[in-house]
Amino acid sequence: MRIAVDGMGGDNAPAEIVKGCVQAAALIKDDIYLVGKSGLLEKELKKYKFNREQIHIVHAPDVIENEDAPVRAVRTKKESSMVVGLNMVKSGEADLFISAGNTGALMAGSLFILGRIQGIDRPAIAATYPILGKGVSLLVDSGANAECKPNNLLEFATMGSIYMEKVLGIKNPKVGLVNIGAEESKGTTVLKAAYELLSKSNLNFRGNLEARNVPKGNADVIVCDGFTGNVILKLTEGLAWNILKLIKGKFTAGFIPKMGAALLAGKLKELKNEFDYSEYGGAPILGVKGAVVKMHGSSMANGVKNTILKGIPFAENNVVQIIQNSVLELEEIVISE
Repeated sequence: MRIAVDGMGGDNAPAEIVKGCVQAAALIKDDIYLVGKSGLLEKELKKYKFNREQIHIVHAPDVIENEDAPVRAVRTKKESSMVVGLNMVKSGEADLFISAGNTGALMAGSLFILGRIQGIDRPAIAATYPILGKGVSLLVDSGANAECKPNNLLEFATMGSIYMEKVLGIKNPKVGLVNIGAEESKGTTVLKAAYELLSKSNLNFRGNLEARNVPKGNADVIVCDGFTGNVILKLTEGLAWNILKLIKGKFTAGFIPKMGAALLAGKLKELKNEFDYSEYGGAPILGVKGAVVKMHGSSMANGVKNTILKGIPFAENNVVQIIQNSVLELEEIVISE
């Protein structure tokens, strides 16, 4: 397995990206290709001991910044770490590409360079969503498509189900459609039509999913448009960290609470880890002809390491090809409408 990592993408590049790659390399036998400015990457690598035959540098002199216009950046910065990394996947030099850089540019680059899977109208970003005490669900779409058609939501559900089964090991995953009510008659025209398509599919569709039930694990695959998904993701992240901050404040307000915190330190750490996005790896871009994973822009080394470890099954288990093979079934369902 050859893993290309954008060494210049993200708020903490290249230091934390390189550190995370070194940590991951110690746990796997696969080759890691750090793509970016060779001088900066080599400077960071010199801080660590690692197998020099396992981590390689691919020079890319340019960088796509967060403030760059996505489409323009991909078209004009052809020697950027992101574009070079995506081209490595296209040419077969890499099996997987991971980046914490500009999300819009990564999506645009994936479409322009790799292309969409034939029959998939709109690729989607699938974010891992923690279900406290129950593992994770997959939120599709989490930000790529602000507006969707019914068939797009069917595509998201299908791709998400394949990913959950082949990568996360969830057999026959439950699918839920985010809506304002559980009844079939609820929601917009688009959601009602999507409900009908999902009901006719061979997916394990469990109906509409109200927002209050999203964190309960009622669905393994949470389906919605990218606008709604991004709001769910960021609201949950913000709420989680504010709750943790409140708990910390309560446990440090006096001698007795501090004693209690000392006794519960292990459990409190477990709770923090369940909320921590860096423990779950990145978000795959589903629907393009290549394995591409988006990391959180502020990823530290632990997040980079986990994204590499959990991104490997995405490429190894031929998820892209399985999605391609499933497209014909989707077309039959949509045509029958």
